[in-house]
Amino acid sequence: MTFDSLGLAPDYLRAVADEGYTEPTPVQRQAIPLVLAGRDLLAAAQTGTGKTAAFVLPILQLLADSDPQTGVARSVHAKLVRPPVRALVLTPTRELALQVEESVRTYGRHRPTRSVAIYGGVGFSPQASALRKGAPIVVATPGRLLDHVGQQTIDLSRVEILVLDEADRMLDMGFIRDIRRVLALLPARRQSLLFSATFSDDIRRLAEGLLVDPATVDVAPRNTAAELVDQLVIPVDRERKRDLLAHLVGSGRISQALVFTRTKHGANRLAEQLGRDGIPAAAIHGNKSQGQRIRALDDFKAGRVGILVATDIAARGIDIEALPHVVNYELPMVASDYVHRIGRTGRAGVGGRAISLVCVDEAELLRDIQRLLQRPIASELVAGFEPDRSLRAEPLRTVPARDRGGARGSANPGRRRTGAPTGGRGPVAPGIGIGIGIGAGRGPAVRQHPIALPGERLRRSGGPAHANPHAAGAGANARTRP
Repeated sequence: MTFDSLGLAPDYLRAVADEGYTEPTPVQRQAIPLVLAGRDLLAAAQTGTGKTAAFVLPILQLLADSDPQTGVARSVHAKLVRPPVRALVLTPTRELALQVEESVRTYGRHRPTRSVAIYGGVGFSPQASALRKGAPIVVATPGRLLDHVGQQTIDLSRVEILVLDEADRMLDMGFIRDIRRVLALLPARRQSLLFSATFSDDIRRLAEGLLVDPATVDVAPRNTAAELVDQLVIPVDRERKRDLLAHLVGSGRISQALVFTRTKHGANRLAEQLGRDGIPAAAIHGNKSQGQRIRALDDFKAGRVGILVATDIAARGIDIEALPHVVNYELPMVASDYVHRIGRTGRAGVGGRAISLVCVDEAELLRDIQRLLQRPIASELVAGFEPDRSLRAEPLRTVPARDRGGARGSANPGRRRTGAPTGGRGPVAPGIGIGIGIGAGRGPAVRQHPIALPGERLRRSGGPAHANPHAAGAGANARTRP
């Protein structure tokens, strides 16, 4: 199937072709005709599946078809009329808002429609000025959108199409009240599209109150890790994780990686330590200003820094083409967040690898992840970094004192885990869930060991690391679809 068969107008087909895309992804094949037909839509699709184009392309066409002059301020009876906001896209993060708005400009280049991205962390006045000029498409984070509503710099009374993008993450981040306030400001008669990585019970309840006779698109089976991601666990002592990461980078096994920590302080500290090790790194998290976050992301995409250290919330919505590696420097406290993390790589047909550096404290977290995946993850010992089996597990603290303070947007206070990693059953015995050891001087420098849950059959997997798609510019123009 090609894009020509989806009902898109020539101007938008041309824009898709300009980007080098030839074949629509599953979510695009299913969603675009439904949106063009005016249906409400409930879609399960993870980042990296082409979901942004799946709603941006048909929205552009719907607005253009119903008003050929949309986006153009025009004179009516000698009075300048500002085009109303006709499509509203809500996103959980600043980065995703910027990326969606960029997609609007990219796919609308041959038939332009004015668009504005509004989000916190930057000045209010420039956004207000842009809104006063008129923008039929507004992409916004909920909090800043309500700030503009309060200052009467935006009118949502004529919105025809609403999109909730990554709705599951918006719920996780505590935006449900803001979402309800926004919904109360919109016309009752509108087209509504909800995109989520999963169809959780909370998402289904939200959809029931938002969508009318929706069509359903499900191209992201619940809690399924990306098929193109080669997953690997490397056991290591908690105090040697940074040395091991530096070794993996220095040995060439990792050249460019998005590295996850559990806390903002941990992200800052790791980036600074890697810098002292001679490894260019940058941190991105909620305490960074928007300018700092944009610079860090631009430096990473341009290859000026090879390691981008991020927290879960900051990384949500980051879209890095052909990213070869994701590293879980610390495992997430909630297993489903692991799936979101590793989904940053292995996208758009390009393989990737997710490496988790796991200490004995995280044995139970690893078990939770493997239960979710319903299979063990291959494990590898790196010579010189074998864990000390005499070490006992210590309680995990996800939010150090300097990261606390109740700032707005704190992810999931209910997820904080300060007791033993077994959830109250006491310390984990050394090696449980990791259970790997190599006698001194015996065997090769690196061995592959699957980690099994009770009652599971061991299956060997793994293999050599993927070649770096970024080496010598590989993969730069290898896209076949958005």
